[in-house]
Amino acid sequence: MGEIRTLIVDDSSVMRKIVERSLRQAGLDQLVVHEAGNGTEGLDVLKTQTVDLILSDINMPSMDGLEFLRQIKAQNLAPNVPVVMITTESSEEHVKQAIEAGAQGYIRKPFTAEQVKKRVLSLLPAA
Repeated sequence: MGEIRTLIVDDSSVMRKIVERSLRQAGLDQLVVHEAGNGTEGLDVLKTQTVDLILSDINMPSMDGLEFLRQIKAQNLAPNVPVVMITTESSEEHVKQAIEAGAQGYIRKPFTAEQVKKRVLSLLPAA
C-alpha cells in the first residue's frame, strides 16, 4: 500500500498521537498525518491538503465532529474520502447521526490497534 494521507481531528493532542500510532500498528507504515484540534481547523486543512482518510472525534469544542462532517459535504471538500468517527461509549445517538451524515464507520474509545485496523483498512483502496 502506498502513501496514505490522513487527517486526524481531535481536541486532545494525546488522542491524535494514539490514533496515529494505532494506524501505524495496523500496518499503515507510509502514513502522512495532518492534525486538527477541532472541526474548524479540520476544514482549514481540507481546503489546502488532499487526504485519503479522515478520522474525527465527535465531541470537540468550537465545531464538533457531526458539524465537521456536515460541512465537509456542504463545501464538497473531500468527496469520496472515507470518514471514521471516534466516539465514547455513551454517544450511540451521535453515532447514528454521524452515519446518516455520511460517516463510513466509527471506533469506540478506548480502542485497540486491531479495532482501528478492522474499521479502517477495508475503507482504503487496495495496494
